[in-house]
Amino acid sequence: MFYLSVHLLGCSRLSPLPAHLARCDPVRKQVGRLLTSPHFSCQKSTNSASYVRATPTWRPLLSYNNWSTLRCTKTTSFLLRSARVQTRCGHFHTSAALSALPPPLLWLVLKPLQKLIAIILGRSIRKWWAALPDNRRHLVREWAWLHRWHLTAGLAFAVVIAALLLLTHLDESPLTGRIRLLVFSRENYMELAALTSEAYMEEFADLLLPVTDHRHVVVERVVQHLAQRNKDISEVSDVAWSVHVVQSPNTNAFVLPNGKVFMFTGMLDAVTDVHQLTVVLGHEMAHAILGHSAEQASLSHVVDLLSLILLTAIWAVCPRDSMALLGQWAQTKLTQFMFNRPYSRKLEAEADKIGLQLAAKACADVRAGPVFWRQMEIREQLTGQPSLPEWLSTHPSHRNRFTQMDSLIPELDLQQQLYGGQTAATGSEVMKTVVRGIHWPPLCLLWS
Repeated sequence: MFYLSVHLLGCSRLSPLPAHLARCDPVRKQVGRLLTSPHFSCQKSTNSASYVRATPTWRPLLSYNNWSTLRCTKTTSFLLRSARVQTRCGHFHTSAALSALPPPLLWLVLKPLQKLIAIILGRSIRKWWAALPDNRRHLVREWAWLHRWHLTAGLAFAVVIAALLLLTHLDESPLTGRIRLLVFSRENYMELAALTSEAYMEEFADLLLPVTDHRHVVVERVVQHLAQRNKDISEVSDVAWSVHVVQSPNTNAFVLPNGKVFMFTGMLDAVTDVHQLTVVLGHEMAHAILGHSAEQASLSHVVDLLSLILLTAIWAVCPRDSMALLGQWAQTKLTQFMFNRPYSRKLEAEADKIGLQLAAKACADVRAGPVFWRQMEIREQLTGQPSLPEWLSTHPSHRNRFTQMDSLIPELDLQQQLYGGQTAATGSEVMKTVVRGIHWPPLCLLWS
């Protein structure tokens, strides 16, 4: 009986029952009730079938072996009349566990559907109102006026509930202590980061540099050096950092929340020494440490939910679909320029500051940070690349990043000396040790 109970528990976990077992489920439940009754036990017959009969004992005698055919026969006066229940259940087996999508990914999938529902709802309200006769419209207005306090109270109650939900999802940002809204937990985003990293590995499969390439080696050493020097931060020491260098002219680099570092060779061509590379990697690691992706998605989620109300109202009020489409476009742009992009620039500025602190603890020359962004500004001017106004961009302008970083240098120089008694000269010696033996052209400036 013990083995039977273990087997039934194993088959009734979160995975759904197969179709041939679902047909046997009522019989299984009935037999289970009989087996637990104080007046019954089961014995196996010679034809591999099990019959239930009355015995005054608690001990069931049902054998586990070869029970593919199970017959339950009524032998006592209080069981149902003339009932022999015979079912052929086959062999029990467990199905593979089904894992739910991470909430952030589920939200991304359902986001277009939410907008579609809001558009259909708003348009339906408009059509319904247009089809009402004048007397019915008058009655609706009178009803709304008579129940205005009830409607106001309901709206106020909804606002209070929404405020409580937001207050219960407030979180303190590590290192900065800033209070922020987090709808999605770090665990949820770790699941999404694992899926995202797999997608990137498939996308860049033919472009990844081998681990023996000198560019991969230098990035790997700098990342591990940053992690080692900042291991007192739990968000750094708890992550297994790994490096992937992509052969691409894009001047870009990013780090996923699970510690996967993706560096493009275009960014390696843009930096002039290992100090600038350390500042760039510190900036990207700061995004992962601070959980900026989860924070930005949380704000976007709340803003999108509020925008659905406005979107429904636009499609309900505008008399024609063309005007509703124009209003929807205007609402989308206002949301981007008033909420999403300013908040993104704020997070970038915070990552610049924390990234410089990480680089300072790694003994890099933090003065390389503002110099790098001045170089990027000059590079854009020489190449003739168009530069968008800052209010249209998700990142601060190169000039503003240079100004902000330059203002942090005196404070960071003092912190760098407090961390390990390092000066700019001794810090360069430390960085030379990190990349010693690597033949990479930008390192020639470090040796000079």
